[in-house]
Amino acid sequence: MKTRILLPLTLLAGLVLTGCGATKIARINSDPTRYQNKSVKVTGTVVNSFGVLGKGGYQVQDDTGSIYVISGTGVPSKGARVTVSGRVMPGATILGKSIGTAIREESHKVRY
Repeated sequence: MKTRILLPLTLLAGLVLTGCGATKIARINSDPTRYQNKSVKVTGTVVNSFGVLGKGGYQVQDDTGSIYVISGTGVPSKGARVTVSGRVMPGATILGKSIGTAIREESHKVRY
């Protein structure tokens, strides 16, 4: 009887925890239309950063690829480890490679 109750609860907990994890950047870049206008969370290192008066953009790289982030709340410095939440904006796909896909940032958290 306990196994009947425990198994569904374990599966439900696994699904909830999986939904909280970061998406690999290569997954977004390989099929940007799947993520278009959807909220995602990515974690990586800032490899390029530019900003003026609290607005700008930066490029985040994880172990699978890189993606640009457009920010209206300030940009982290190059080399910072960040977790970014936002919506995927469409770009162009040329010969199967995503060009110009970006994340419009809703929030970011710098990890030291």
